[in-house]
Amino acid sequence: MAGGGPAGPPALSERPDGGPVRGSAFDPAGFDRIYRREVGRCTATLIRVLGDIDLAEDSVAEAFAVAARRWSEQGIPPNPGGWITTTARNRAIDHLRRESKRAERQLASHRLRLIEQGDEPVVSPDLGDLDVVADDQLRLMFLCCHPALAPDAQVALTLRLLAGLQTSEIARAFLVPEATLAQRLVRAKRKIRDNNISYRIPEASRLTTRLQPVLATIYLVFTEGHTASEGDRLTRVELSAEAVRLATLVCRLLPDEEEPIGLLALLLLTEARRAARIDAQGRLVRLADQDRSQWNQTAIEEGHRLVRACLQRNNPGPYQLQAAIAAVHADAATAADTDWGQIVTLYDHLHQLQPNAMVGLNRSIAVAELEGPASGLAALEQFQADLDRYHLYHATRAELLGRLGAVGEAAAAYDRALDLAANEVERRHLRALRAALPIEDRPS
Repeated sequence: MAGGGPAGPPALSERPDGGPVRGSAFDPAGFDRIYRREVGRCTATLIRVLGDIDLAEDSVAEAFAVAARRWSEQGIPPNPGGWITTTARNRAIDHLRRESKRAERQLASHRLRLIEQGDEPVVSPDLGDLDVVADDQLRLMFLCCHPALAPDAQVALTLRLLAGLQTSEIARAFLVPEATLAQRLVRAKRKIRDNNISYRIPEASRLTTRLQPVLATIYLVFTEGHTASEGDRLTRVELSAEAVRLATLVCRLLPDEEEPIGLLALLLLTEARRAARIDAQGRLVRLADQDRSQWNQTAIEEGHRLVRACLQRNNPGPYQLQAAIAAVHADAATAADTDWGQIVTLYDHLHQLQPNAMVGLNRSIAVAELEGPASGLAALEQFQADLDRYHLYHATRAELLGRLGAVGEAAAAYDRALDLAANEVERRHLRALRAALPIEDRPS
């Protein structure tokens, strides 16, 4: 957006003597957490108000840039999300005032009249019937998952707008180089612009045509929350919670669809283990070593209930099968009690429906537990070409090689995993596993 006389951000409240009330102390890490928590909400709200995704994204980005400067001097306001939304709205108004004097005068003037009347209620004709999907963020997902875009582009664009993920984080989720993912985003936006693709919400009866990329996006938001792709924290709790919220809304919106129920069950059963995944020293704890008394039994019970509801419908899909696998893990009182035979069988069914390398990786781990590390390694290595950039592929391979006594190869595999891992908690865990290999067998 061009500059020039933008409306300022909302004023801080004042003391009786007329001076500003300082907000809470500013620190870069706290600002980053606010950005990650609020960017999707603010963008979704602005899209509802403006009916223009590009303008909303640009306005929110400008608002955060202003916030970085103002808050470092004045402190963080009590309601940072509201501050950002109001500031972004003011920036958008200023932009539309400028545009109303240029080429797209009629459209800009129409949007300006709408938002100057107040952002409630606004029903932009560009968006369609907003009552079909009432939640701003869920609506944004359905808007972005336009069938004219490639499925990967739909999901990547939604992750960018909704979750505020950086290009590098999305690239890790897709197991592609960052430059490749950046090109996909550019091409998707260019296609939207050049072909005048509408972001209209489809009619209620056609929402299911966009369901699969919506579910895939929710799952990837949860995955990033469950294990952050980079940084010094293992989890991003706000993303996991948002994914559970959105999955719950989809279940309510489309109660006759089985896969949203399966996804919600999977998220709950996985999130139930969060408290046991880190020990008192901040070290990662593998599933086999977790204190299962710390697992959230309420979430497990709800997850089991949803899995049973799916089984009764007898129309299994990929998320339902993954939820069933998570339920088998939750059933085991100890790691030794895990029914690996049932898990391998479920993975076999899943691989028939979804024959990709990630399913193959997880199936290989189950095979190793059921039949031994040699069988697991043989199942794993056929996916090397697809997963060579994925640190957990190499970490799994290293563990299996170590169990087979091939310590030199295991050490090299751990080194490759460390080269690829960007989450510091995972890196510390990998370094510890490598250090535990027998010294005498390490390569010189």
